Amino acid sequence: MARQLTGIEVRSIDFVPDSERHGKVSDQGPFWFMGNFHFFTIAIGFVGPGMHLSLGWTALAATTGVLFGTLFQAFHASQGAELGLPQMIQSRAQFGYRGVVVPLIGALFTFLGFNVVNSILVGEGLNLLWGLDAHAVIFVFAALAAALAIWGHDWLHLAFRSLFWLSMPLFAVLTAGIALGFVHGTGPGGSAAAGFNWPAFAAQFAAGASYNIAYAPYVSDYSRYLPRTISRTAIIVNVFLGAALSAIWLICLGAWLASRMGATDGLTALAQAGNGLMPHFGDSLVVCSVAALLTTTGMNGYSGMLSAITGLDSFRSVQPTRTIRIVTILVLAAIWAGVAASAKGNAIEALSATLVVMLYLLCPWTAVNLVDYFFLRKGRYAITDLARPDGIYGAFGTRGLAGYFAGLLASVPFFVIPGLWTGPVAEALGGVDIAWLVGLIVAAAVYLIASRSFSAASENDAIAASEAELRALAGSGRTTN
Repeated sequence: MARQLTGIEVRSIDFVPDSERHGKVSDQGPFWFMGNFHFFTIAIGFVGPGMHLSLGWTALAATTGVLFGTLFQAFHASQGAELGLPQMIQSRAQFGYRGVVVPLIGALFTFLGFNVVNSILVGEGLNLLWGLDAHAVIFVFAALAAALAIWGHDWLHLAFRSLFWLSMPLFAVLTAGIALGFVHGTGPGGSAAAGFNWPAFAAQFAAGASYNIAYAPYVSDYSRYLPRTISRTAIIVNVFLGAALSAIWLICLGAWLASRMGATDGLTALAQAGNGLMPHFGDSLVVCSVAALLTTTGMNGYSGMLSAITGLDSFRSVQPTRTIRIVTILVLAAIWAGVAASAKGNAIEALSATLVVMLYLLCPWTAVNLVDYFFLRKGRYAITDLARPDGIYGAFGTRGLAGYFAGLLASVPFFVIPGLWTGPVAEALGGVDIAWLVGLIVAAAVYLIASRSFSAASENDAIAASEAELRALAGSGRTTN
């Protein structure tokens, strides 16, 4: 690893050859564990109690939602090591060289949306706790996250590994203190009037599911340097366990804080609970949690850069240099920091609405991508053809686009976007949100029907030619872009 940590990462949207593959599959677990191990995740646990769902029902809805959503994330993760490409470049096989811009819009919205909400939560939280200027916090936070994204893939892995060993003992002590009764609820006891209702249960389930489904467009970005000889199952299991366990842990912790302490801000609630256990312990939790969210924000910025460059490259060939990486990350950081600094209103409402919209945009894409990868092409792609518009995948993948838009449009009447809009079918269902499920099923079905005449054998020659070209490129030291 020392060789890769000597400077700014070289590669971006180009293929990672076998000679540059490194890392261990066991690193994927801590990486994705820490991707969720911060106070943003705690705030996801506020959704159910905020809609008068009891602590027990909130924990059940969150746990089942996380387990469901993480399945999609984990299966996407195996694609990185097998193909050596960023996640959204791979989607050109389903949507076409230029058509991939359609799901790219949803992916880029996800990266920027997460970072806007991250920044708001950090700014407001540190302002409430320590009186720091929220706007100054937002811009410093963005600058540090951008720097981490600029240095790239291996630095992100190193940061998460280090934070894993720092954060785990602290949160274990807090959780044990709560379980043993050393941390007492001090708020209004909101759970006293809470019980079960379907809209709240469905909203908490969707928030849990969307949280890890939202990683689907970029989970392969952080497994693409692994040796391709690592088994698919090992990658899936490590990613699933890491991402699911941390999300369930902190969402349930958030549900307790909301139900028993009346918490409405994840960072301040974390500080109060920790300092109630022992002096300044909560402050240590805050520092670790902000550092973890900072690294996650850098990860979002890194993958946002990959998506933005992929979009540009879809219309005009882009040489993936360090310069374009740095400039793109800085532009994205300026955008998310500017939006966060100018945002008004309730951050929890913004969080809930953002997560839901992400889920609606991403479910049709993940359905098309996974059906293609695991059922139609079974992981066999002509990698060099993904880098040119005249390759076998074409400029526009009509089957993939048809599946995506069919899934998205079919789900619109089922939309439940908190504080903004509820679709007519969702209203008839009493506000229960199943739009994401409709999007998944319809997109997968339409794509399968549209692909009924597809033969994977028809691409054998192109795949063989691609492998030969990659071997030649590896020998010359050039890249696929």
